[in-house]
Amino acid sequence: MGAFLEKPMTSKHNEHGEGNGLRYGVGSMQGWRCEMEDAYHAKTGLGESLEDWNYFAVFDGHAGDNVAKHCAENLLQRIVATTEFGNNDITKGIHTGFLQLDESMRNIPELASGMDKSGTTAVCAFISSQHLYIANCGDSRAVLCQNRQPIFSTQDHKPILPGEKERILNAGGSVMVQRVNGSLAVSRALGDYTYKNVQNLGQCEQLVSPEPEIFCRDREPSDEFLILACDGVWDVMSNDELCQFVHNRLEISDSLVDVANQVIDTCLHKGSRDNMCIIIIVFPGAPTVSEEAQKREEALELHLRNRIEQILDKMDPIEYGTLLKELAKEDIPDLPPGGGLHAKCSYVSKIFKELHPKLAESCEMGKY
Repeated sequence: MGAFLEKPMTSKHNEHGEGNGLRYGVGSMQGWRCEMEDAYHAKTGLGESLEDWNYFAVFDGHAGDNVAKHCAENLLQRIVATTEFGNNDITKGIHTGFLQLDESMRNIPELASGMDKSGTTAVCAFISSQHLYIANCGDSRAVLCQNRQPIFSTQDHKPILPGEKERILNAGGSVMVQRVNGSLAVSRALGDYTYKNVQNLGQCEQLVSPEPEIFCRDREPSDEFLILACDGVWDVMSNDELCQFVHNRLEISDSLVDVANQVIDTCLHKGSRDNMCIIIIVFPGAPTVSEEAQKREEALELHLRNRIEQILDKMDPIEYGTLLKELAKEDIPDLPPGGGLHAKCSYVSKIFKELHPKLAESCEMGKY
């Protein structure tokens, strides 16, 4: 869980689609971790009587990717197949589906034997023409944005929260260094069966609970976009910062994959050391590409190019990290809100490589 590479894996896995008046884009990246343990599922139109429904989910695995992958492949069908969901009690159907899936995974041979001790957080959204249902289990997070601002966010399930800590203590556990028994950083997750073996306690009373926290709200014309992302993103960007950043980027590009990739690249430059996965779901009320915003972006990049050339002309020896430090001292106009200079590090790196191709290897992850 704590192992890191010598340099980050920055290749991306992407997906995009649209349906029922929504568009979505997915970006995921292994980053500094030795393994990629995040998974996701995105689907517009759920078939039969649910053709006008959409489902999106992000799973942040730990101690392996087995449970995260299994949940990505099976949680949707498990929820939709519940009696409650079929009777249009969506909240109870989601709740039941989570618990049924967690119980059924105990029978997977490698999990049952204890050879595989993996678990995963889960955050998912069901979106109909009128309603938005969000379920959260762990510290992956959903944020809904209107007018550049977060108007709703799930709460991360951390062991230090009073209610979570009380359950952990009642189950005979402890909270040390903000972790369950000094080890696990989340207090709710699917899988993690070594934390779910206390006799005479219910499924949701264990050290780690699989119970999702579920929210329902009416859709509003002012809804701009919904973000689902793992903690590799939220570790370095606040709700406010990410809403401002995505809003700004949607005025520059109508490619949601491009926007998603810019988010995870920015988070990498901000110092995230974790796997990263993000789904951006855009509603009809989202900002659209603005010619004025694009012109500002062009002017920003021209200004950066000029300053990079000027700074490097005076630098001896030439070092990418020093270049970033010099740029960070300046009051550069129109940097992306919520991202700042970190959001343009990929551009700075591109220009640096153009000017000094022999030093290209030195600018993968400059610090400032």
